[in-house]
Amino acid sequence: MDPSTLSSPLPRPRKGHVWGDRIFGVLVAGAGLFVIFLVFAIASILITQSRLAFDSYGLAFLIGTRWDVSHEVYGAVPFIAGTLLTSAIALAIGFPLAIGSAIFLTTEAPRWLRGPLGSVIELLAAIPSVVYGFWGLYFLGPYMRTTVEPILAKSLGWTGAFSGAATGTDVLTAGIILAIMVIPTIAAISRETLAAVPVAQREAAISLGATNWEVTRTAMVPYARSGIFGATILGLGRALGETMAVTMTIGNHDAIPTSLFSQGQTIASLIANELTNSSGPLQYSAIIYAALILLAISLLVNVAARLLLWRVLRVTGGTTE
Repeated sequence: MDPSTLSSPLPRPRKGHVWGDRIFGVLVAGAGLFVIFLVFAIASILITQSRLAFDSYGLAFLIGTRWDVSHEVYGAVPFIAGTLLTSAIALAIGFPLAIGSAIFLTTEAPRWLRGPLGSVIELLAAIPSVVYGFWGLYFLGPYMRTTVEPILAKSLGWTGAFSGAATGTDVLTAGIILAIMVIPTIAAISRETLAAVPVAQREAAISLGATNWEVTRTAMVPYARSGIFGATILGLGRALGETMAVTMTIGNHDAIPTSLFSQGQTIASLIANELTNSSGPLQYSAIIYAALILLAISLLVNVAARLLLWRVLRVTGGTTE
């Protein structure tokens, strides 16, 4: 080979190609900046519209336990508690079911069943939330009131978590509805992440004599943990912000839930119920203040999740990419 060819300069890109790259770069940068602009625009509007409530209550709004429209006393604790409690119930029930279905579709299900069953699970995500709410109000709620909740009260009422009258429209029912709604999100993303595990990694574990359970636990789940974690955070985000299904099943009572049978409200259901029927500017501003708190909760959850994932992957030598 002629040494002179090794030092020859690379061909310069044609002028049309340079302009095409520049236009492409501007378009994708603009798309990214526009998304960031939307987030800041929403936050700025919420801050502006909640100024009256913030001036009246300040940070005490975050620890206020009363929401009394007639006396213009507003506190966000009942709705923060309802939001966090229903979301926790949704993850406690939905996460193991979603991960179990994702593992089943990836490793155990026959090939002829994987496609149809996966499509059915993903179809759950396309059902409108108002349909879930309608089903929860007229089917799940009565069933919970007459069958499930009396059994829970009789066997676990001593814990305090299942005390009170069984109504069927309460925090527990709303949490179960949310669990059903987050399952397809977590399952679909986890399934794709598990399917992306290299075949050689699974075969190496099998060659060492690992059982199916051990292959899943030691070779697949650790490799896919970042994707599973991200799917869980997306499911949690939907649970935190879900409106119609929760509004139709939680009972809409402005009080802190004292048990899973208590009626309550989330921040999202508060906005849906009272925003258009606010009696004055202070109540309207207080509702927007609550919406700002919901945005802050979602942001904090995502930031905390990213920090936790980064720490876990740094300890175990993984990557967040």
